Amino acid sequence: MKQSLALAVLMASGVALAAAAQTPAEPAGAAPATTTTAAAPAGPPKIAVIAFQVAVGQTNEFQRNFADLQKKYDPKRQQLKALNDDVDKLTKDLQTQGDKLSDAERATRAKQIDDKKKQLQREGEDASNDFQNEMQEMYQGLASKVYDVLSNYAQQHGFTLVLDIAQQQTPVLYAVESTNITKPIIDAYNTKSGVPAPPPGATPAAPTPGPTAPKAAPRIPPAGH
Repeated sequence: MKQSLALAVLMASGVALAAAAQTPAEPAGAAPATTTTAAAPAGPPKIAVIAFQVAVGQTNEFQRNFADLQKKYDPKRQQLKALNDDVDKLTKDLQTQGDKLSDAERATRAKQIDDKKKQLQREGEDASNDFQNEMQEMYQGLASKVYDVLSNYAQQHGFTLVLDIAQQQTPVLYAVESTNITKPIIDAYNTKSGVPAPPPGATPAAPTPGPTAPKAAPRIPPAGH
């Protein structure tokens, strides 16, 4: 019962999504990685690295959408908290008054508590799954747009290869900071989207999204769900 409430409360902070990052899934429609997407410029290779999931999660648009998603699910979180408090009260009352009740009354109260626990478990899991699915769908749509900005940025700056250092299986063991284009991509996307930065402290920081980023491949269309 306590575990169900914890799951529901964490749902609002995005922790449930962070757990999903342990088994990332490829975006729908993602093309296989290729060695190049355009004719390589003459000269030595120019390589950059990016933490793609971080870049998507730190855009102003993602922060705004995440705050809106939290507000959407806040009534459900409050409902689950109220149900949890009700279970706690009924359980405490039964423990303190049990010896004064008849067997039939104790059985009735015990069944009432059990039914509410099952309701809390069921509704908590459903709400958490719904939140996680919406969060992933939100990330997938935004990741495709951020990838477009990344692709254009790489071509404009002559990068022949961009590696995602946010991936668990990344081959990058070392990279100098000057090759990290995560911040420039965030800034470039914020400028393109026109979404202003949220006021400091206005909303909790959004978690790093869980699904994997599009690989360095041809343009990836928005994923359908």
